[in-house]
Amino acid sequence: MDAFLTDRETAPLTIRPRRLRRTASLRRLVRETRLDPAQLVLPVFVRTGANVRIPISSMPGVAQTSIDEMLRDASAAAESGVGGVILFGIPDTKDEEGTGAWDEYGAVQQGIRALKREFPELVVIADVCLCEYTSHGHCGMLRDGIVDNDATLPLLARAALSHAQAGADIVAPSDMMDGRVAAIRVGLDAAGHQDTAILSYAAKYASAFYGPFREAAESTPKTGDRRSHQMDPANGDEALREVALDIDEGADAILVKPAGPYLDIVRRVKDTTGYPVAAYQVSGEYAMLQAAAERGWLDGDRAMMESLIGIRRAGADFILTYFATTAARLIRRGWE
Repeated sequence: MDAFLTDRETAPLTIRPRRLRRTASLRRLVRETRLDPAQLVLPVFVRTGANVRIPISSMPGVAQTSIDEMLRDASAAAESGVGGVILFGIPDTKDEEGTGAWDEYGAVQQGIRALKREFPELVVIADVCLCEYTSHGHCGMLRDGIVDNDATLPLLARAALSHAQAGADIVAPSDMMDGRVAAIRVGLDAAGHQDTAILSYAAKYASAFYGPFREAAESTPKTGDRRSHQMDPANGDEALREVALDIDEGADAILVKPAGPYLDIVRRVKDTTGYPVAAYQVSGEYAMLQAAAERGWLDGDRAMMESLIGIRRAGADFILTYFATTAARLIRRGWE
């Protein structure tokens, strides 16, 4: 039998990648991708009132909150080392223009001031869009049933300025109007807010994974959809063109949304630009993992952490995720 063995088969096995996987300590030593709580951003849905916490049925563990309740969530996030929060507002009233988006006393503006007062170490990001504030649910002004790109730009700039004046560290336009980064940058600079950064939702896809968010933000369009301005899921090169345009207009960081189905876009944007890149693990991604975990089909913690590591490995510098506080606590406890 030995006569039929090759030299390779009889020689000692010298290459054993498993040697560095034997223990947790060895795995930590050679780990290529690391996830830190400071790289996580918690989305919050804020409204006026007091002692308000309205659970989102399609997003277990997530709720619309009044500012006092939002501060409790922010406190838990800060104690866990989470890097920041991003605010979405639910206004008391809506109109055709979405004027609540720049209301000095709106929930987001009040929330920003409260966060900067109570938790100055948290990075505060304000989402900039009109969909939560318009009576029709679209991201901009409507003309004959169609979103009017150019008429929307000054309204977005006005909303972003109101967030900067309230103290936001970063404004994040998510509307996908052409030219909105330039309009916001000009408006901020003219008002003396040169230091307010812009995180542009540069590659935001017309995704089926936004459904639970629209319940949370009460932003479902009354008619039609958003495919006229959000990107076709089949397109990758177009994302790089969108990113290049927004960088030229003054974006300080780039966001890809959703995260999981578009990890190739995250990688291409990071490799092409070298800019700070964020990815948004959106409501549908969160809801799927939560639902599977509740049914016992997945180990919830392991699936959550694996999904976040995958987003980081693809090239995201930071991640917007509803798992932020939960994941940060696990990391702090030495999750493996």
